[in-house]
Amino acid sequence: NSVALTKMRRLNHTTILSTFAAMNTPKRYLITAALPYANGLKHIGHLAGAYLPADIYVRYLKAQKRDVVFVCGSDEHGTAIPIQATKEGTTAQAIIDKYHPIIEQNFKDLGIEFDIYHRTSDPLHHETASAFFKDLEAKGDLETKTSEQYFDEATSTFLADRYIKGTCPNCSHPEAYGDQCEKCGKSLSPEELINPVSTLSGQAPIKKETTHWYLPLNKHEDFLRQWILNDHAKDWRAAVVGQCKSWIDGGLLPRAVTRDLDWGVKVPLASGAGKVLYVWFDAPIGYISATKQWALNNGKDWTPYWNDKETKLVHFIGKDNIVFHCIIFPIMLKLHGNILPENVAANEFMNLEGDKMSTSKGWSIEMDDFINKWIKKDNGGNGLADSLRFYLTAIAPESKDSEFTWKGFQDSVNGELVSIFANFVNRTWVLMHKLCKGKVPAIHIEFLDDEDQAILISVKESKEKITELLEQYKFREAQFEVINLARLGNQYMQKKEPWILAKNMETDPTAQAKIDNTMHACLQLCANLAILINPFLPFTAKKMCYMMKVVDRMLEWENAGGFNLLKVGYSLRPPELLFRKIEDEEIEAELAQLKSNLNAKKTTMDNITPAASPSDAKDKGLKPEIVFDDFGKIDLRVGTIIDAKKVEKADKLLQLEVDLGTEKRTILSGIAMHFDPAAIVGKQVVVVANLAPRTMRGVESKGMILMAEDANGKLYFVQPSEAIAPGSTIS
Repeated sequence: NSVALTKMRRLNHTTILSTFAAMNTPKRYLITAALPYANGLKHIGHLAGAYLPADIYVRYLKAQKRDVVFVCGSDEHGTAIPIQATKEGTTAQAIIDKYHPIIEQNFKDLGIEFDIYHRTSDPLHHETASAFFKDLEAKGDLETKTSEQYFDEATSTFLADRYIKGTCPNCSHPEAYGDQCEKCGKSLSPEELINPVSTLSGQAPIKKETTHWYLPLNKHEDFLRQWILNDHAKDWRAAVVGQCKSWIDGGLLPRAVTRDLDWGVKVPLASGAGKVLYVWFDAPIGYISATKQWALNNGKDWTPYWNDKETKLVHFIGKDNIVFHCIIFPIMLKLHGNILPENVAANEFMNLEGDKMSTSKGWSIEMDDFINKWIKKDNGGNGLADSLRFYLTAIAPESKDSEFTWKGFQDSVNGELVSIFANFVNRTWVLMHKLCKGKVPAIHIEFLDDEDQAILISVKESKEKITELLEQYKFREAQFEVINLARLGNQYMQKKEPWILAKNMETDPTAQAKIDNTMHACLQLCANLAILINPFLPFTAKKMCYMMKVVDRMLEWENAGGFNLLKVGYSLRPPELLFRKIEDEEIEAELAQLKSNLNAKKTTMDNITPAASPSDAKDKGLKPEIVFDDFGKIDLRVGTIIDAKKVEKADKLLQLEVDLGTEKRTILSGIAMHFDPAAIVGKQVVVVANLAPRTMRGVESKGMILMAEDANGKLYFVQPSEAIAPGSTIS
């Protein structure tokens, strides 16, 4: 009776929740994922940040039979494209034509199922973006301003933000761009950079007058405070609201929406000759043009998805795009008369093996590389696409930065997918074929017990939890609940021990009935698992449907929680391998490849030393010539030695404690044969502050001391001519 009462309470609670959800369900959904730059391959950090969580949410909505459109596409304008074209010795058009289809196919191979994957180079997008600009300009929502901007005399080019590099004023990263520092994430203007240089010529730019159109963000602060800080403060992620509040509290300024470039959407005014729409004005309009193209492809009307307040618009992005999707684009939408996003689900960053992912440094795992080495190697089988999806969701950076490790990938797949989820499904199928003649057995009500009732309740509770978590964009927790349900299934089967009952068939006349009950419950649980795992692991769900000989319609969300999904007497196919174990040798090979990629692409930073004197140059020979950008990657700081001692069992090493102003560093230096430790305490030195840490003699060294060496091998400290504050930068 207590079990039945609990069951009724749970069912009533679920019914109430379902009724409430139905009352508050939007008429339609428009889901967007950040448009990736078509300037190169995209890595799994990008996948985890925006596209995988968006796909999970959309698959859930579609399983709910909601009216939903999922749009994305290549961002093919902006300076990143011509910059890549210069690197590859080709044209901007050739670059986007090369990378657009690769990225689109990568998404498909990993189960990201857009309703349309569009292009901002498409004429429809140019038409849409131009009309959007002209509408705002005609209504007086934009303003023009003549100002001095950076100009590269060597190339006769006004420099867009991405064509300017310098030292970040916030974190002192020496390679910050004119629009953003990719190290600390701070949005910048070129004027804020310290010692800016042109990336085209390597020369310091001059200032020259030019006229541009601006979006006066400062006029919309009250709207943003109400909309973000009041209306959405509780339902948006804290990091999103916090970053927006920081921007608003800091005071918004007019932001240019045009640029002096020859690549992009041309400014549709006679006075805009030689100018294009700024990529962060142009790119988000790509969501609208993609929706238009989807509507044309499917005989639909696109306008309700952007103009009807009964549409729920949700953006999925990474945290570096928060300001554009929460401040700039909403102002544009408001002025243009469109709906505003109901949520901006921004993720933090995903690092790799202890460091930030960077394709340029070789420290990344490209989607294309994973597909070719793992999925295609296994002919697309054994669930390797879903294995990656599973691990990326399990470590999703929803509230803080997370870290992908190959060992973690192995442990997650082997320990949860293989040993828990796949193990339960496989045991169920094997025992069903062995003990029930390959058919769904009947239920014998007279032999049902509390454990049978408990597993039924667990399924309904799990559906309830997972539904609630998915509605709140908590995908990590939702996926955990699915795996936990499989874990409960394993525990249930272990308690019932149908294989033991099978041995007692001759002496126990109730054995077959009890076996039937157990296997019926396990099979129905597997059917529920297929439905609940489908948003996360779509390839796995389809394979389970094949094993059950059911159509994909069974994966509709309303079917979850039921225990009559597989009909009694129905024959099922033999079990198939859902996932395979990840072997140690594969992980070791990936780690070795990662290090090899890093070594192949790393700069000469580690080997840069002060230039030899003229008399020494001929004897030692000059190192290979470098360009300014190579030198600009080195972060040189003044430090003060506050302690020095010899390293045990290392004749050449001194362990130095160096004050860099904001922190104190331990640095090992091979100067023990030249200096008395006590004599150098208090000396100021020049430190390579951004050198990767290195462990020697069990001590981690975080930096390098610059030294000069004369022709006789004597060492000298490289020092400032006068005392200066520790942490001062050298440029």
